[in-house]
Amino acid sequence: MELAHSLLLNEEALAQITEAKRPVFIFEWLRFLDKVLVATDVKEKQKKLVEQLTGLISSSPGPPTRKLLAKNLAALYSIGDTFTVFQTLDKCNDIIKSKDDTSAYLPTKLTAVACVGAFYEKMGRMLGSSFPETVNNLLKSLKSAESQGRSEILMSLQKVLSGLGCAAASCHRDIYKNARSLLTDRAMAVRCAVAKCLLELQNEAVFMWTAELENVATLCFKSLENSNYGVRVAVSKLLGTVMATALIPKQAAVMRQNVKRATLEEVLELMATGFLRGGSGFLKSGGEMLKVGGSVNREVRVGVTQAYVVFVTTLGGQWLERNFATFLSHVLDLVSHPRATQTHVEAVYSRRCVSFILRATVGSLLGEKAQIAAAKDICQAIATQMKAVEAVVNDANTENKSGAADVSASQHVMVCALQELGSLVQSLNATASPLIQEPSIGLLETVTSVLLHPSMAARLAAAWCLRCVAVALPFQLTPFLDRCAERLNNLKTSPEAVSGYSFAMAALLGGVHQCPLGIPHAKGKMVVSIAEDLLRTAAQNSRLSLQRTQAGWLLLGALMTLGPSVVRYHLPKMLLLWRNVFPRSLKELEAEKARGDSFTWQVTLEGRAGALCAMRSFVAHCPELLTEDVIRKLMTPIECAMTMMSHIPSVIKAHGAHLKASAAMVRLRLYDILALLPPKTYEGSFNALLRELVAEFTLTDNSANTTTSLLRSLCHYDDSVLLGSWLQETDHKSIEDQHMCNMNLACNWKFMEFISIAIVTAKLNLNFFIFLWLKGLAENKSTLGPEEVRKSALTLVMGALDNPNPILRCAAGEALGRMAQVVGEATFIARMAQYSFDKLKSARDVVSRTGHSLALGCLHRYVGGIGSGQHLKTSVSILLALAQDGTSPEVQTWSLHSLALIVDSSGPMYRGYVEPTLSLVLTLLLTVPPSHTEVHQCLGRCLGAIITTVGPELQGNGATVSTIRSSCLVGCAITQDHSDSLVQAAAISCLQQLHMFAPRHVNLSSLVPSLCVHLCSSHLLLRRAAVACLRQLAQREAAEVCEYAMSLAKNAGEKESINITETGLEGVLFGMLDRETDRKLCSDIHDTLGHMLSSLAVEKLSHWLRLCKDVLAASSDMTATASLGGEKDEDAEKKDEMDDDTMFTTLGEEDKSKPSVAPRWATRVFAADCLCRIIMLCENANKVHFDLALARSAKLRNPKNDLLVLHLSDLIRMAFMAATDHSNQLRMAGLQALEDIIKKFAAVPEPEFPGHVILEQYQANVGAALRPAFSQDTPSDITAKACQVCSTWIGSGVVSDLNDLRRVHNLLVSSLDKVQTGKGSSSQLYRESATTMEKLAVLKAWAEVIVKNGGDDDDDDYGAVDELPPDSLITLVQPELPTLSRLWLAALKDYALLTLPAEFASQLPPDGGAFYTPETIDTARLHYRNSWAPILHAVALWLNGTGFNASETTEDAPAGISNPQNRATSIMLNPAPATPPSTKSLQEINKDRMHLILGNILLGVELLSVLHRLLLTCNPPSVQLLVTGVVQQIIRAAQDHFQEKRNTLNEEDAKEKDTSTTVGEGGESGGLVPGKSLVFAAMELLMFILVRHMPHLSTKMSDSPSHLCSRTQLPEESARLVAATISILSDLPTLCSPAGCMTILPTILFLIIQVLKDTAVKTVGNQVPLPVTATLQGLKNIVTLPMAVNEEIQKQWTNIIRSTLASILDYSQPEASKPILDEVSMLTAIALFLWSASTEIIGVQSLQNGCMNRFKAALNSPDPWVQAKCYQLLLSVFQHTNRALAIPYIHSLAPMVVEKLKSVEKNRPNNKTELLAVQEGIKVLETLVALGEEQNRVHLLALLVPTLISYLLNENAFPSAPVVSKELHEFALQDLTRIGPLYPHAFKTVMGAAPELKTRLETAVRASQASKAKAAARQPPPTVHSTPTIKLKTSFF
Repeated sequence: MELAHSLLLNEEALAQITEAKRPVFIFEWLRFLDKVLVATDVKEKQKKLVEQLTGLISSSPGPPTRKLLAKNLAALYSIGDTFTVFQTLDKCNDIIKSKDDTSAYLPTKLTAVACVGAFYEKMGRMLGSSFPETVNNLLKSLKSAESQGRSEILMSLQKVLSGLGCAAASCHRDIYKNARSLLTDRAMAVRCAVAKCLLELQNEAVFMWTAELENVATLCFKSLENSNYGVRVAVSKLLGTVMATALIPKQAAVMRQNVKRATLEEVLELMATGFLRGGSGFLKSGGEMLKVGGSVNREVRVGVTQAYVVFVTTLGGQWLERNFATFLSHVLDLVSHPRATQTHVEAVYSRRCVSFILRATVGSLLGEKAQIAAAKDICQAIATQMKAVEAVVNDANTENKSGAADVSASQHVMVCALQELGSLVQSLNATASPLIQEPSIGLLETVTSVLLHPSMAARLAAAWCLRCVAVALPFQLTPFLDRCAERLNNLKTSPEAVSGYSFAMAALLGGVHQCPLGIPHAKGKMVVSIAEDLLRTAAQNSRLSLQRTQAGWLLLGALMTLGPSVVRYHLPKMLLLWRNVFPRSLKELEAEKARGDSFTWQVTLEGRAGALCAMRSFVAHCPELLTEDVIRKLMTPIECAMTMMSHIPSVIKAHGAHLKASAAMVRLRLYDILALLPPKTYEGSFNALLRELVAEFTLTDNSANTTTSLLRSLCHYDDSVLLGSWLQETDHKSIEDQHMCNMNLACNWKFMEFISIAIVTAKLNLNFFIFLWLKGLAENKSTLGPEEVRKSALTLVMGALDNPNPILRCAAGEALGRMAQVVGEATFIARMAQYSFDKLKSARDVVSRTGHSLALGCLHRYVGGIGSGQHLKTSVSILLALAQDGTSPEVQTWSLHSLALIVDSSGPMYRGYVEPTLSLVLTLLLTVPPSHTEVHQCLGRCLGAIITTVGPELQGNGATVSTIRSSCLVGCAITQDHSDSLVQAAAISCLQQLHMFAPRHVNLSSLVPSLCVHLCSSHLLLRRAAVACLRQLAQREAAEVCEYAMSLAKNAGEKESINITETGLEGVLFGMLDRETDRKLCSDIHDTLGHMLSSLAVEKLSHWLRLCKDVLAASSDMTATASLGGEKDEDAEKKDEMDDDTMFTTLGEEDKSKPSVAPRWATRVFAADCLCRIIMLCENANKVHFDLALARSAKLRNPKNDLLVLHLSDLIRMAFMAATDHSNQLRMAGLQALEDIIKKFAAVPEPEFPGHVILEQYQANVGAALRPAFSQDTPSDITAKACQVCSTWIGSGVVSDLNDLRRVHNLLVSSLDKVQTGKGSSSQLYRESATTMEKLAVLKAWAEVIVKNGGDDDDDDYGAVDELPPDSLITLVQPELPTLSRLWLAALKDYALLTLPAEFASQLPPDGGAFYTPETIDTARLHYRNSWAPILHAVALWLNGTGFNASETTEDAPAGISNPQNRATSIMLNPAPATPPSTKSLQEINKDRMHLILGNILLGVELLSVLHRLLLTCNPPSVQLLVTGVVQQIIRAAQDHFQEKRNTLNEEDAKEKDTSTTVGEGGESGGLVPGKSLVFAAMELLMFILVRHMPHLSTKMSDSPSHLCSRTQLPEESARLVAATISILSDLPTLCSPAGCMTILPTILFLIIQVLKDTAVKTVGNQVPLPVTATLQGLKNIVTLPMAVNEEIQKQWTNIIRSTLASILDYSQPEASKPILDEVSMLTAIALFLWSASTEIIGVQSLQNGCMNRFKAALNSPDPWVQAKCYQLLLSVFQHTNRALAIPYIHSLAPMVVEKLKSVEKNRPNNKTELLAVQEGIKVLETLVALGEEQNRVHLLALLVPTLISYLLNENAFPSAPVVSKELHEFALQDLTRIGPLYPHAFKTVMGAAPELKTRLETAVRASQASKAKAAARQPPPTVHSTPTIKLKTSFF
């Protein structure tokens, strides 16, 4: 392929490759040429190039190649020399004239035609003189050409016309005449081409929309007959544009000729003819119409409908606004015309068409204000109609026939008008409130009056419309329901009223799930009682039986949509009703049959259908309530229904065929509910069911039943291409459905969500049911049951594979695949596959070939690659062969589709077949005519599947992978260039896949612009594909995508007027959000914008903020939105635009009289969300965005710097605009944005006014934005959000002046009054939980204010509250505190109850809590969960402030505030009024606080267990630390508590000492009861924390084989936690009686020692870890406990302490295996025992020896640090007050110390640590000297003094000695000089005995004195000396 990339065609390379690959090579060269021609200078190579290109014309190229070839030739001439252009043109003309009609010569002819078209399009008037000849030539050959030729010639003519413009006027008539007749050509592609050609012609040919206007219209109507979708789109575009031009002609044309303009009436009249009379002419309509039976061809009606939309769209939104009343009355007249509603089906479709016209124009062309005006007009139209109807109804006695006809016609008008009104209100959402509130419009009265219309369809439409109003304005929902209920009661006797108002109630109930705030719970009860009443009274009056029965069940079915929380209460009643509606036994059924007459059977069947419908609704909406038991109870009536079904035919026989419809309804409902239930539940009935179904399937009397298109919905989405049902994914979906199948609706029930389509059929429905059933089985992993079931199912399915109906074939294929999946046996699958193979090899007819090729695909799809692997080769070879059958496009389509399924499902197993499949796909793409679009779509699917199969391999560089990749790219290029939108969509998704696997090879610079062009395609699927692709690209390369899109805007020629203005692609996407209604598309646009925002918003801040601001500032004046350009809507389409495909216009020449539609509310909500995201992105990017001073200086340094803080006023303005909008969603988003702004900018200082912040200047804006949210009629969720913002604002500290704060504060005060109204207030509009949410939000907001105010100073210091400035927030909060505290405590109590586990549900108060009702518990829980934490914090602060004594007075609010003055300065209320507040110390307050808990030990235990549970669920260490803090508080309080008890006991019983021993837990026995013991609870909790951080402490863990005890250092947080835990553990014994201590001490000591062992690890720098310090402290606390005095436990105590010491000794044995043991900590622990415990306990020989050994080991340690510490500890042991304990240690260890110190002379210390060790050792010796008695002192000094003197250096060695040695010398000298005077006598004795020592000492003293003298002499000029030495040093370097 690379060889093809050269300017001239590489002919040698071309000659070398095989014949098959040449077309691909040539196409690849043309593609390359297309890219490079623009940028190359072709002067010298032009001749050769022209030769090569013209040579290719006669090589019979395929369609894509000829298109490219023509394009390149034209481009070559337009950039190079043009002298040979006429030669080439003549050559082409000669080919066209040629008489050769063979099929082999056809491609050459077509290429020549294409070239001619391209030349004229590109060069236009440069070829001016030659055009008449060319045109004549084309027109001549047009007459004799076959269909491909005809369409190609017409497309060329279109290009000629567009290139020449008005210059071709002389040929216009000829072209018109010739093209005209072809509008009714048999080939659809030709019709499309003619329509496009005439569309081009009408731009200049004035006669088309003046003299010939009627003829053009008639022609269009004719060409619509038997047309397909493509033709309808093209012809309706032509018709609509011509009509619009006739009404408002193009300026240029009008100026040239004096034109008579058509009036609006004439134009509409013409269009109406098509709608009502179709293609037959006007004159001969009379007789012929009667003969034909007079119904208008449906395709014509749909085409005209689309033409209406084109007509209005072309004229634009403003025109529609001015002429809406006329237009509306015209369209409504269409549907009321008897010709449009001859049969019921016709009427339904006419209504759909009219609804479509209204929706497509009013819905998208008008802005919100204009839509409100349109809604008023519609309202008036309805009122007028209704008046007429009422007149006829009241005038019933005059028996006038015409009146009845009027009423039936009016129902259709009503349906259309109400449907549009409903849609309008729904899309306007809350913006529609003026419509409702303005009494002059009377919308509600008007709509409600229609509920009494005689026609059911009108009543249903009115109900649906009411529902739309209620969903848009939820505050209307409850009043509506009440009004309907009241009317139902008052008008019980009118059948219309019963039916109408029950419809309305059902519709409203169905809408509740779209209103997040819901309706009050009591409404459910109301509905049930009404429904029950209706069902009960149905039998009383035969005139009303049917209506009441239907209404009753309808209401119950609607009730189910309210979900389990409501239905739960009514379930038992419902089950009873269901049971009673069906006969209990066969006997009853027989009796029924004998008894009933025709009418009672009709009522009965309707009732049973209703009951089944309600059941279905229950199963669908309350899956949580479907327990085994409930399903069992449901099965009883269902089984009865199944039994009844088998008896129905005899009933129909007996009572007449009019019962068929009702019976069919019962059947549909039954199948419906069975499809929803798990198949397991009715396994027993499989046989009966299948028998019933098969019988029904094969019975012949079904001709009377009509069909519904349920089956289509079951065919796999991907199979849509086979059925053409992709039409359902177009913007014309609602009207295009008509051609799909002959649907018959009993009445237009479509509006009601919970009512399915009415009359049902056999054939399709049956397959539908079987299919659903198989699907259910497959999904539930069930089997298909006995052999006979399998056999009959298989026969059924196999038969359907040969059915001529494509829908049935499709469903059969699906069913076969599902069956294989359910049966899951290899032999079964093989049998089915083989059957299809044989069939395909032998069959020649299209039907069986298509059916069985799909069967193969479905088998692979459902059995997967592994299950069907062995059939892969055969399947692929058969399908590849079928795909080459050029004679039947249908076979090609189905086989390629199946091939795509196989490629998809086989995955990697397909890798071997990729090359042959790819080459087939490419060959077909290059040869199949473009008019076979389905084939091309399937080729696109195959290509996508292959790309997915090869997958990430595509990145590789191997030869084969490169070939595959370039083939894929060529395939994508061909499909991208196809004229059909669906093929283009397939190409986009292929490129998307390629980009995912091999992003380097996808060229974004060409892909992105083409995607941008597709964004304005008129095809929904193409727009979807383009946006989905952009979404993927924007994830990785948002910046590049935006750049390429902008480059498109710069380079866009005249033709592609896509409007990307300076707002870029983002602006276009925002604009699309206003127009698109497709959910998937909108969500992809949101994601794409989101990805762009994330990567670009921070860099291009101003740009994005302006985008958001323009969208949010959706004001009506054009100036505000001018910057957003005209991309808002289709009405920006201009009349002088050549290319009508575009929905955008360029900004430059925008026609100012036609402003674009302002952004709709949903787009504005999205913009407000974007605003919040921008703030967040800036925060993550850089803190400079939030610092005004830094931002200003950054801006000065570089003006391009764009920082958020500089846009603050814009941010506030946007949030303000959003927060004060009509739309509730937008208000929410605005308040959220406001809150974010306050939080992020609250602390930003204002550099110009120190001490102030920048937000201060926006106080008024914030206040004004919040105020509307507190008005009376604001929904709860908005008020709740506003409260949140208030508390943020008040707490942010922005406003320091109280008076300014009052504005916002007063809002909170007003909402607090609302909270106090209590439950059950009369004016309830929403669900009770909405009130809960609002009240809790208010309380939470107040709590946050208090917390901000009281908790900021220092969270740990509870007393900080009273140090606030006197005028702080407290004065604002003060007056509300008594009320608030009461409400807070109530809320906390509620929350406590709501958090109880489910098994305690019976303990909840039956009538709910302070703020919730029992029915809404589930939703209320969420609201409590969101707000309890701040409330609890606030209550804690408040209680703390009141010294905890307010708890008694909370009930009596005023008592809680004894002296306001006092409270203003300090929140504390003193427990004893006599003491002034300041005297109470913090400790005392803490004591008070904890005594609150410990007045009752059980409370403490409960609190500890709650904390324990919290730890189980909440992991972060920060939480654990807080928990240990609380536990410590509890333990301290308990200690105080017991201490007081002991003290009082001691005072009372000073004589009897023993009593105090039983104070504390454990009493005399020592037993601790779990659940009642504080100590036990504390130990449980602390143990949990320890094991969490040191798992091996748990024996379970350490026994497990996987556990390896490794001592590693704990992370810092864990270390802190372990330390805190140990220190609490060691306090626990103080809470126990002596006997209790004995119970817990072993455990506590075991834990402490284990922790010591595990954490005593050597660290760098000899730091002591926190846990070690804690364990040592703990050991000390325990060993010094006063337990030893107690005789009873003396023995136990001794044993425990000895064992502990023994354990420590045992562990600290020096071993080679424990190198990291920290001996110092262990020694310290041993020393602790030696200091603290008595000699009797640890004076035991074995322990003593152990201790001494440890000290010896430490003295011998190689680590000087250990030696130093050991000396220090020995010192303390030697000094022990108890001589008996110290003496053995002195005897044992002193000699060793002396030895160690003596040896220092030989190896002097080398570093500071070693020196320290020596110094510490000397201190020990000195202490021994001091301790010795006088008579022994000489001996002791004789050890010390020589050692010290040996440390002195002689004078010669001194100067050169190391620093440490010198320091040792100095130390020894100082010591000696100090010791001499202390013990003068002994000192002399020692010195005298050793003269050499004396001389050494004297020398050293003299040297020392001399050096001191020198230093003193040198002192005066020290500075002079120091400088030169430094300089000298530096100069050396």
